[in-house]
Amino acid sequence: MNQRRSFLKSSAVLASVLGAPAIRTSAKTLPDAPVPPVAPNERIVRLYNTHTGESLRTIFWAEGEFIPEALQDINKLLRDHRNNKIAAIDPKLLVLLDRISAQYGSHPTMHVISGYRSPETNAMLHENTNGVAKHSLHMEGKAIDVRIPGQDLAKLHTVAMAQRAGGVGYYPESQFVHMDVGRVRYW
Repeated sequence: MNQRRSFLKSSAVLASVLGAPAIRTSAKTLPDAPVPPVAPNERIVRLYNTHTGESLRTIFWAEGEFIPEALQDINKLLRDHRNNKIAAIDPKLLVLLDRISAQYGSHPTMHVISGYRSPETNAMLHENTNGVAKHSLHMEGKAIDVRIPGQDLAKLHTVAMAQRAGGVGYYPESQFVHMDVGRVRYW
């Protein structure tokens, strides 16, 4: 376990020395590159923030532990893009994303429509948009709205519901599926 953690940390240090940031900014969607097999003792997410153009591929859990540096990178990517406020994303949500993306075989990049929402942003959206809950789990870092380009949205909805890990909402007009780690419910 210590060797794996040491390897992960030294890889992160090497990447920073070489100038490879943990979060890359891109004006367009990055193509899904082949992903090496994920070890059974690892959990991974591949995310692209549709509002900021940032993308991230990271192992956030290995050898029975969450990796704090990876969680920080994920929190930053999933920040409220309207005011740049960052909050902790519930690790259960990340585990859910890993389980869902594994159903597609290659951990495809999930496009994030909405991650964390500050109370100010959520209040504004609640007033101006249908379907935004006044006490949204987005404000607690327990919800995310995503799609997987090139994949059927209805299938993503079905795969998410099969996890029975929380709420799942289907928004075909807006092209995303809402997932949260609150109580199990579907809409």
